[in-house]
Amino acid sequence: MFKAFMTNSSGILFSRILGFIRDLLTASTIGANIYSDIFFVAFKLPNLFRRIFAEGAFSQAFLPAFIKTKEKGRFASLILIRFLSFILFLTLLVMLLAPFITKLIAFGFDEKTITLATPLVRINFWYLPLIYIVTFLSALLHFKGHFATTAYSTALLNIAMIVALLFSNPNEPQNGVYYLSIGVIVGGILQLMTHLIAIKRKRVWRVLKVGLFKFKEKKRNYKEFYKNFWHSVLGNSTAQLASFIDTWLASFLVSGSISYLYYSNRIFQLPLALFAIALSISLFPKIAKQVNKKEVESANKTLKDGFWVLAFLLLPSTVGGYMLAPEIVKILFERGAFLKEDSLQTAKVLQMYLIGLAPFGLSRLFSLWLYSMGLQAKAAKISAISLILNIILSILLISPYGASGLALASSISGFLLFILTIKAYGTKKFLAILHLKQIAILAIVLILEIFLLTIFKEILNAYL
Repeated sequence: MFKAFMTNSSGILFSRILGFIRDLLTASTIGANIYSDIFFVAFKLPNLFRRIFAEGAFSQAFLPAFIKTKEKGRFASLILIRFLSFILFLTLLVMLLAPFITKLIAFGFDEKTITLATPLVRINFWYLPLIYIVTFLSALLHFKGHFATTAYSTALLNIAMIVALLFSNPNEPQNGVYYLSIGVIVGGILQLMTHLIAIKRKRVWRVLKVGLFKFKEKKRNYKEFYKNFWHSVLGNSTAQLASFIDTWLASFLVSGSISYLYYSNRIFQLPLALFAIALSISLFPKIAKQVNKKEVESANKTLKDGFWVLAFLLLPSTVGGYMLAPEIVKILFERGAFLKEDSLQTAKVLQMYLIGLAPFGLSRLFSLWLYSMGLQAKAAKISAISLILNIILSILLISPYGASGLALASSISGFLLFILTIKAYGTKKFLAILHLKQIAILAIVLILEIFLLTIFKEILNAYL
């Protein structure tokens, strides 16, 4: 577990460091204005579908089904061809309806802004078919116990975008967002190339090669996958729809609000990805195999170990991030076109996001149990309830608190998501995981952290 976790975590850390360099360059080159807003809107659309269809629902439904099936080559080849065909059709549809779709994403934009954003939407959406193939190949590599390629290849997207920014003209932000969009596509191509090399070296290509020559479908082998996939789509789409709705609502706020949400969410996503997502990716194949072999106790022990690892990582990250949010944002972004007021607003949004870090991360861990047990429908229902609460709170909080209110609504819904996920997993089983000794140690760690950070914060502010 820990080898795979460290591989994923180090790869994500490397990618996120490059991501922060990318965001630093984006903030200083483009700033927080209408041009940054239209790029983030354009980049959000392929990411919305990527997280729903590719990285989220697809992986959660594909891997358990792939483990169970005896016709792995046939199953994998058919799924690849069908899903890629659908995504290419969706991409062409977006090319034709780009102005209308752009208006849907950011309804508060005026016609001039929609005109500026539409070409960027067309360019960025081609990232989706590229990253779908990457996700499919990474699932096969994860089955083989190989995580390094997927973990480190994500850095290629950031490298491509950094190079694009370096070539752009800082005095022409409109030119910069076009360079960034081209960088997105180049990054997707580089990610695909590294995965093609990996499946050849790991001899995973043989599975697909055999499957292509045995293409006749046996419906009984695929019925469960498609059922679980669509339930996973519903479950995974809620978080992405919440982000989509936040962007839509933020488009009615002052210029730069979408950018405040983006930059703060980027910082928030670092500990979430570094710890919760990295651990979940490494544990999912193991738990799925244990459940398939009816080794329920072993699967529960795996979850227990994962819970305490995450608790000791996420809770201190929450406290530290909340206390140092203004300083973190100032150090990372406050330069060039990114002004002091932009830093203050972004820090407030970040603090609201961080309130939900632990519940979001821990619920992701326990959802692995539901996916491995084939309970995608239950997971989808839980996510839908959380989304409804998020939407209601976003509408209520946006007026008094602006972009910060949208982030707070997300965090509160994260607590509901965690509570319902634990209930589905089993409240008694969860309480059996909790031990007074670990809780006491964690409490001492947090108290000590608050004391030390209070001193550090005063010293740091003296030099900023």
